[in-house]
Amino acid sequence: MAKPQRKDEIMKSDIPPELPLMALRSTIVYPLGTIAVQMGAPENLALLRGNEGAGLIVALVVAKGDHDDPVDLTGLNGRVGVAARVHERINLPGDTVQITLQGLRRIVIDGVAQTEPYPIARVKPAREIQPDPDEVDDLVTRVVTAAETLTAMVDRIPDEVPAILRMNVSDPGRFADLAATNMNFKIADKDEIVQCLDIGARLRFLLSRLEREVGRAHVVEDVKRQTEIKIEEHQREFYLRQQLRAIQSELGEADPGEKEALETLRKIDEAKLPERAGQEARRETERLRMLSPASSEYQVIRTYLDWLLSLPWNKHSGNKEIELATVEKALDDRHYGLNEAKERIIEFLAVRKLRGNDPHGPILCLAGPPGTGKTSLGEAISTAIGREFYRISVGGVRDEAEVRGHRRTYVGAMPGLLIQALRRVAVIDPVFMIDEIDKMSGGGSSGNPTAAMLEVLDPSQNDNFVDHYLNVPFDLSQILFICTANNIYDIPAPLRDRMEIIRIAGYTVEEKVEIAWRYVLPRLLVDHGITDKDIQFTDEILGYVSSRYSREAGLRNFERDIASILRRRARRKAEGEEGAWVVDVARVTDVLGNPRFSLEAAEQEPEIGAVTGLAWTATGGDLMLIEALRMSGSGKLTVTGQLGNVMRESVDAAYSYVRSRGEMLAIAPTTFKDTDVHVHFPAGAIPKDGPSAGAAITLAIASVFSRRPIRRDVALTGEVTLRGKVLEIGGVKEKVLAAYRAGLRQVIMPSQNEKDLRDVPDEVKHAMAFTFVSTMDEVLHLMLMRSAADA
Repeated sequence: MAKPQRKDEIMKSDIPPELPLMALRSTIVYPLGTIAVQMGAPENLALLRGNEGAGLIVALVVAKGDHDDPVDLTGLNGRVGVAARVHERINLPGDTVQITLQGLRRIVIDGVAQTEPYPIARVKPAREIQPDPDEVDDLVTRVVTAAETLTAMVDRIPDEVPAILRMNVSDPGRFADLAATNMNFKIADKDEIVQCLDIGARLRFLLSRLEREVGRAHVVEDVKRQTEIKIEEHQREFYLRQQLRAIQSELGEADPGEKEALETLRKIDEAKLPERAGQEARRETERLRMLSPASSEYQVIRTYLDWLLSLPWNKHSGNKEIELATVEKALDDRHYGLNEAKERIIEFLAVRKLRGNDPHGPILCLAGPPGTGKTSLGEAISTAIGREFYRISVGGVRDEAEVRGHRRTYVGAMPGLLIQALRRVAVIDPVFMIDEIDKMSGGGSSGNPTAAMLEVLDPSQNDNFVDHYLNVPFDLSQILFICTANNIYDIPAPLRDRMEIIRIAGYTVEEKVEIAWRYVLPRLLVDHGITDKDIQFTDEILGYVSSRYSREAGLRNFERDIASILRRRARRKAEGEEGAWVVDVARVTDVLGNPRFSLEAAEQEPEIGAVTGLAWTATGGDLMLIEALRMSGSGKLTVTGQLGNVMRESVDAAYSYVRSRGEMLAIAPTTFKDTDVHVHFPAGAIPKDGPSAGAAITLAIASVFSRRPIRRDVALTGEVTLRGKVLEIGGVKEKVLAAYRAGLRQVIMPSQNEKDLRDVPDEVKHAMAFTFVSTMDEVLHLMLMRSAADA
């Protein structure tokens, strides 16, 4: 091995203008430094084999990229490298040579003179820029301080490094190279030190990297210290628990964890769980025994066992027998009218009673407008049959997990709505009201909750309902499910098929008045702190409030308006006013303002192109005004009013039919060619669709072309074919009640709907006149009046 040269001799060594180029990727040697490197790259091995003599000087540069990537020779021009002498070579297995390199001085690569079999570079000496003397002392001091801090905190840095640095403070360039050598920097940072010919910049870069490493070392030290503290706490806790167990064992006391596990097993035996649920509960209890109470898994299992044990696996309601007379009395006491719905409910319960309370059979679904008593009907049923009642609102539910529960792998997992409700009612055979089932969201990224309800509401499947959280079967077949909906057509067909639909159309004005006397007024008087001696109503005033302020199928707005009047009386009484208010029209107008609805009087003047149609909506029936207007033009037909495709097609069919009846209606053949018609459906913000307005549309178009006015004291509904046939429509009861509430007493409808009048309340049928038609010609004959010219 060659003797190490003195510093002066090394710095004075002559550097040839061309040197073999040796690219290094993971390390570098600084001037006056020595390093052992293993060579395996083909070009480096070729260089060593081509220069076997002693004293070989090479140009060292840091190459970018992976070890297998070729060296980019074109990118080396102008880069700073280190001229180094090869001192010794040791051949190693695997075609590898270990060499010792001694750095001489910095050089600048001035080009590549040869590429094969190994590269030879043209080099020139690098000129270093001396630092500012006023700045260098501060930089050197800070570097030494940072090196001392790192040496104390990082084990891989030798303890003698700060002392070595202090011995070289007189040579700032050498000082920086020594610090970079011993601080275990990344190769990119080491190369940056090589490239810095400005010694001041070199020291500043070195200081920034050292301070970064000091900050990182502090973070590592803090994490290490906190980890050690936690480990010590766990060890201390474990040691104390072991001592506690030993003391309890000496005193003959049981371990708290073991005691809790035994108590849980006792509860499992007492609960008489089904076989599979019992097996799962015991298995989870054994897992609980093996865990520390401080473990997060311990709390998850404990919560799961609490759910299993709190469910009513075998607990039934007190009264298992269904008494039909009690049910009928309860329904009559709490609800006025709704005779068809009551009959259907009693028939449903009678079948269930005769089958020994067998759950198999359809599920009841009460469908009707808001405020018609659907939810309170369910409460009355549960009270009458002596069962617990629970209302589950599923409107807006869009996640399948809301029905089936979340799997226990999720943080904060819980069972679904049904299992939660069973825990609250604490019996296995309650009455569950599934409210607003038509407003459950459809399929999406979170699954389809309506599809999950298929199993829940199917008696042939729900005796083995598996909630994802419990993961054991639970029998839902003994639950009496009652669903409510406003629009049954929003319920998916497979789910609707499992239900028996009981339609609740709404209340007439007379029924609302009777309900107000029986139920609403007594309750509202108590709620407002007044008595019947403070305020008095009459049938006429209650009917006036219903028809002019709350014309709806249900009772909510009607009740809200009466409550407004009672609040005004309560305020006056609180202010000291004595005596009784006799509510009249003036008093109602003073409290509620001007009437919201005008009376549709039968004496209203007939009008050309205006027809009173009838429409069905999810909130009950309603009147639908249809307007038509003619003007000079070219036979164009315009339709407005936010209509669906079906209704637009009805307008086209009506127009074609009227053109085919032009001779009968005394319409000149050229009129259709020279006239534009505009058909409009007011309330343009409300979407409209369906074929049942066909007769009314045809009548409006016939009226404007024939210039004959239409009777406005008659409401009209019916679908029309292209040949003029009037076809059956739906929602007869709701439409008739809408006409009745609006003050109309004559209705024309398809003859095929005569059978549907049995659903209309008797007092409405007796107060109204119904005309049944089969063709549009009959409608034209009944509804079109003689024109003013004919008169």
